[in-house]
Amino acid sequence: MNNDPKIELNSEGPDDLDLVRLACKQDSSAYEELVRRYHGKIYGLVYGMVSNREDAEDLVQEIFVKAWKALPRFREQSSFYTWLYRIALNCTINFRKKRRRRQGMNFDEFDPDIKQAESYKEFSSKGSVLRKVSLSEFQEKMNGSLLRLSEKHRAAVIMHDVQGMPHAAIAKIMRCSEGTVRSRLFYARRQLQVELAEFVK
Repeated sequence: MNNDPKIELNSEGPDDLDLVRLACKQDSSAYEELVRRYHGKIYGLVYGMVSNREDAEDLVQEIFVKAWKALPRFREQSSFYTWLYRIALNCTINFRKKRRRRQGMNFDEFDPDIKQAESYKEFSSKGSVLRKVSLSEFQEKMNGSLLRLSEKHRAAVIMHDVQGMPHAAIAKIMRCSEGTVRSRLFYARRQLQVELAEFVK
């Protein structure tokens, strides 16, 4: 048994561990159910990190293939979602590092889910923002600022502010303390305040 913090999931049908055990016996339908349960959340994390739909779709497919191949090594010491999120996070961070080395960072898509982030709401609620720039311009600046955070800081913002994941769950996924998660969130928000200071009186 693991004691991972809970996140909101579809609880219908067999639990994750039952499906994992079946999938390890080459039951593809069991794994397809796991993919169905987690595809949306994994896509949300990946797209939030790369801000490009085509890249996100390719990465999500790669992540689920990698997880399928790695299932025999899953030891049930953590929940399946924690294990899967770790794979997703590592794949995405590696992708970002390779792309940055290869061609530099060039993001031209606004992540619509960022509008749900606490950090976005904090700034967009200030009247001075909309008087100075259009909402689309501010969204572009906000997204660019988020994308300039380090991979770990951005991941913390996506998982906590956008996906609503508790500190304890993020700490499990990132293999760090809850204090470190809070520190990363604090640092990320401070960096956003600096970059967006021109919009806020």
